[in-house]
Amino acid sequence: MATTTKTPTKNQTKVSTSDSATEAKAKTASTSATSAVKAAGQKEKAKSGAAKNLKDLFEDGLKDIFWAEKELLKALPKMEKNATSERLKKAITQHIQETEMHVQRLEQCFESMGQKAKAEKCDAMAGLIEEGKSIMEETEVGAVRDAGIIAAAQKVEHYEIATYGTLAAFAKVLELEKALKLLLQTLKEEKKCDELLTGLADTNLNSKAE
Repeated sequence: MATTTKTPTKNQTKVSTSDSATEAKAKTASTSATSAVKAAGQKEKAKSGAAKNLKDLFEDGLKDIFWAEKELLKALPKMEKNATSERLKKAITQHIQETEMHVQRLEQCFESMGQKAKAEKCDAMAGLIEEGKSIMEETEVGAVRDAGIIAAAQKVEHYEIATYGTLAAFAKVLELEKALKLLLQTLKEEKKCDELLTGLADTNLNSKAE
């Protein structure tokens, strides 16, 4: 008896093609789901070092500002070198000395909690320092650059005032008396420095820049 070979009909061919497409979509969906699960796992892993309470947040803040103050010690001498006003130069030199003390106080804050001082990059301060560098590169030597340096320095001061004020508030809630005292000392100096810079800007420096 002869064997008859059946040729697939148009409809059967369509069904077969449709099935293949469905399988391909299912594979893609499965791969995407696996990737999503992996990504979620990596996120959770990254979150493992996240602050879980106010004390963790306080310590993270200390690490940030510790890095910021140390970087300022590198940036401030460049500002002083680029300034032409003797009063501005003197103000920056004074702040360099104060910043050295601020670093020491932060080390004492860590010690008061039985920890070794540790710095973690502060993106905000890194950006402010970079902005200050750009201002010095994009202005002419003299009154215009001096005005730009004052503006950059005050932005730094405002960030520091906000940071030290917040950390002091945290230290008070956490009853970290020694750390609170140290932070308030630095906060007071940062405010004075800001007032000094405002005074310089209000003199004939800005008028000369105009």
